[in-house]
Amino acid sequence: MADKRNLLLLFDRPNEPVFMEKGKTSTVFDVPDRYLTDRYRPIGNEVQTRFGEKAQQRIPVREISLPDLRLPMSLGREEIFSLFVPRHRQIAGRLIDIFMGVRSIDDLQSVAVYARDRVNPYLFNYAFSVALLHRPDTKDLNIRSLAEYFPEKFVDSKIFRKLREETTAVDEGSRIPITIPRDYTASDLDPEHRLWYFREDLGINLHHWHWHLVYPFDSTDRSIVAKDRRGELFYYMHQQVIARYNLERFSNNLARVVRLNNFRDPIAEGYFPKMDSLVASRAWPPRAQNTRISDLNRTSDQLKVDVGDLERWRDRIIEAIQQGFATDDRGNRVSLAGDSGIDTLGNMIESSIISPNRSVYGDFHNVGHLFISYAHDPDHRYLEAFGVMGDSTTAMRDPVFYRWHAYIDDIFQEHKNRLPVYTLPQLQYDGISVTGLQVASDGGRPNILSTFWQQSDVDLSRGMDFLPRGNVFARFTHLQHTPFTYTINVNNQGGAQRFGTVRIFLGPKIDERGLPMAFREQRLFMIELDKFRLSHFLTLVNPGMNTIRRRSEESSVTIPFERTFRNVDANRPLVGAADELEFNFCGCGWPQHMLIPKGKPEGLTCQLFVMISNYEDDRIDQDLVGSCNDASSYCGVRDRLYPDRRPMGFPFDRLPRRGVDSLMNFLTSNMSIVDVTIRHDDRTVVRQN
Repeated sequence: MADKRNLLLLFDRPNEPVFMEKGKTSTVFDVPDRYLTDRYRPIGNEVQTRFGEKAQQRIPVREISLPDLRLPMSLGREEIFSLFVPRHRQIAGRLIDIFMGVRSIDDLQSVAVYARDRVNPYLFNYAFSVALLHRPDTKDLNIRSLAEYFPEKFVDSKIFRKLREETTAVDEGSRIPITIPRDYTASDLDPEHRLWYFREDLGINLHHWHWHLVYPFDSTDRSIVAKDRRGELFYYMHQQVIARYNLERFSNNLARVVRLNNFRDPIAEGYFPKMDSLVASRAWPPRAQNTRISDLNRTSDQLKVDVGDLERWRDRIIEAIQQGFATDDRGNRVSLAGDSGIDTLGNMIESSIISPNRSVYGDFHNVGHLFISYAHDPDHRYLEAFGVMGDSTTAMRDPVFYRWHAYIDDIFQEHKNRLPVYTLPQLQYDGISVTGLQVASDGGRPNILSTFWQQSDVDLSRGMDFLPRGNVFARFTHLQHTPFTYTINVNNQGGAQRFGTVRIFLGPKIDERGLPMAFREQRLFMIELDKFRLSHFLTLVNPGMNTIRRRSEESSVTIPFERTFRNVDANRPLVGAADELEFNFCGCGWPQHMLIPKGKPEGLTCQLFVMISNYEDDRIDQDLVGSCNDASSYCGVRDRLYPDRRPMGFPFDRLPRRGVDSLMNFLTSNMSIVDVTIRHDDRTVVRQN
């Protein structure tokens, strides 16, 4: 039987033929002659001998009867692949179904080896990744960061010449990291460029890629898409992105993001990505300032859609919200009331195959991305591909991404504002009082958080095709903060041991005009920092006074830096060891280094909020051991229910009760707030591995 870990080698150096060396230990696949492409089949013995004679490991590939790959192969190998393009989505769904339907690891290896050199490299990576994450026999495999395989989607194209020179001219042990410039997409003449560190952060863009990998929106296998509260997660994850982006804007003396709510107006912001596609050998198209979106008519993509279609889909979605129900494809009403309505609405807006009625509510979110990404060439007259907004891996680099999603969130809020407000009994936890709250950075003063710049290295060797083997590192600059600790004092007056959920949020105290924020606005700017249970495995809230301490690194929102950029081959547990599954934890989660906003040199004044809710109202009874649950707030839990019964974003996801006009007025005894100052120190340190 084939070793399933060898399947991961098929991701390496995606533009090289499959018979070339893979991995760090010079491994080759022994490919049947029939599986070689037309170019190499006549000289199959020659090329396989050439690359196999020095191999440290040889992997035999069985010749089997192959499935029909005509549809996946209809997308050219040098085209740019996008999940937002309906035709591409259909092709990807078919390839996922093929990989999911293969019975054994041996057969999966054979089909993947054959497909790898024939289908589009981006398509192969996506479909094979989704299949490995969802097949019962491969879901424990660790999928590496996409930045390792397609670094051109994440960094300045100019560094590749230097990387090639370093790799070719210098022995592995003497190579030095190639530094990616901090300011390479625009100058300070563009105010939006102040947010470069957020929009172009590797970890943030990898989070967005991985989220859509975990939550695909198309497949004939409904179980791959229909995950617990999937539509609600689409809403909440993106709502939190916009809230975080607005805090970063306040940190840079910019006003909150302006919604893209008029599809006929020009898009004021331009974006010039300065990146190349190594698959297509083309530069990513830019978008000039004040570009307008136009009706799309691109025959090669089988894409013909008018701006009016987008407007009609929006109007029908808003009509459904106002009526309180959607209509499915059989004419039945699907209620949008209660806590589950947001889940249905999320699937409608995105839209996924579990939308109640795609023919009525359309493909609003996805096609909106396409309109923007094709604004420079809507009818394909210049043979240009889509811009960065057309790819979930690159979309968050563009300032208009946040304008588009701010408007989408506005539609979600139209629904949320129609739900009943939370009553005091729903918010309170009788007998539990939070009597004190403090946060302190390591070695710092209480309630002052500090940020700075850090430089870290990422190995790009697995994505550097047709070059000598060995590590080659790029060094990038990112935001970082000094780790900190929450200290929460709790008084349990109930006379018995109690269990609860601690919910921690951070929000701005004043708006961009320097005025105190009204609570109706402020609640939409609250970013979740952490959520954890008080249980036998953590801290017990015993009768009387209790002190709870929690480290920032333990956040339920984030994954550690090492998870995204580490060497997963180093210190790996032995096969079958008890901790192997824990080693193979997921890669979906907000990057830890971006947990808090940048702040200002003089300090950004925020309010830290903590709430302890009644665990009996929160609990979901399930086993989370080994289930990759430590970044569950934005990503959920693999193969499990979302681990919180409350609506995502609780208690800030609905309008407040009557009379509440400030965060202070909103508080009940089981909540507390404290003013926190975030100060940015404009210094740069190199990460010590």
